[in-house]
Amino acid sequence: MTRTVAIVGSGYMGGGIAQVMALAGAEVRISDISYDVTLKNRERLIEEARKFVADGLFPADAVERIEARISAAETIEAAVEGADFIEEAVPEKIDIKHDILRRICAAAPPTAIIGSNTSTISIASLAEAVTEPGRFLGVHFSNPSPFIPGVEIIPHAGTSEETVREACAIVHETGKETATVSDVTGFVLNRLQYALFHEATQLLEEGVASAEDIDTLVRTTFGFRLPFFGPFAIADMAGLDVYNFCYQSLQKDFPERFATPKVLSDLIDQGKMGTKSGGGFTDVPAERIPDLIAWRNRAYVKLSKLLDELGPPPMS
Repeated sequence: MTRTVAIVGSGYMGGGIAQVMALAGAEVRISDISYDVTLKNRERLIEEARKFVADGLFPADAVERIEARISAAETIEAAVEGADFIEEAVPEKIDIKHDILRRICAAAPPTAIIGSNTSTISIASLAEAVTEPGRFLGVHFSNPSPFIPGVEIIPHAGTSEETVREACAIVHETGKETATVSDVTGFVLNRLQYALFHEATQLLEEGVASAEDIDTLVRTTFGFRLPFFGPFAIADMAGLDVYNFCYQSLQKDFPERFATPKVLSDLIDQGKMGTKSGGGFTDVPAERIPDLIAWRNRAYVKLSKLLDELGPPPMS
């Protein structure tokens, strides 16, 4: 059965989500502040798809599929009528989102799952405007939504487990990966992103390095690993004892900012030093470690070749 999806807010983020859903086979209705804006955004999405096909970023028949499957609804109410899944992607202002969510709930089927693409606002606070809040959660795509593969799934305390499972299934149909996280300020993606940015600005303000050199170090050293491994897997391969020593060194000048995490100390007390001991944040069997290291090395070499092939980004 073809899924019916409504995207409320058809700008850059909402429009990209609409493209993703349409390419996955859903019938997608988009709506915006006015029907005229919605129509213009639909045309933009078709033109974008044409360019993405020409650049080899979308499949060859993407324009036809998007043109056939994305329709412009005259109103929000018309968009959500009969929908299975609704994604709210309006501006990051709680009063606007509350108003839109109330309109969605008044017109949508009571069984429709409602997701919000918010990147900063508490899901629980948004849920105050939702009838049947067990069907509501955060479904946070990243910019640019057609091409970034990860999606944050953020239930609030009242979200049903069935809603979480179904929202993950809908996202997986698009070929993307999901990570389910708690409803805390900043969720996970932005807490990590802004923690890195904050430390980078500290280094810049202290005159330690230029913005260009900081960016160079991030993308060519630890950032180079991040397409393949998250921070816990990287720590395990480096050795948790090494991390512990580095924390102690950092504490000489930054005792509070770089206090050793308790979870790291606890693992070391248990004799878990990462892959070298067969246990850490990730449990990699000892017999798999040579295969892991060989895979890692191949991945890094292939990424280097890809970057050489692409050339530098056109930023200057």
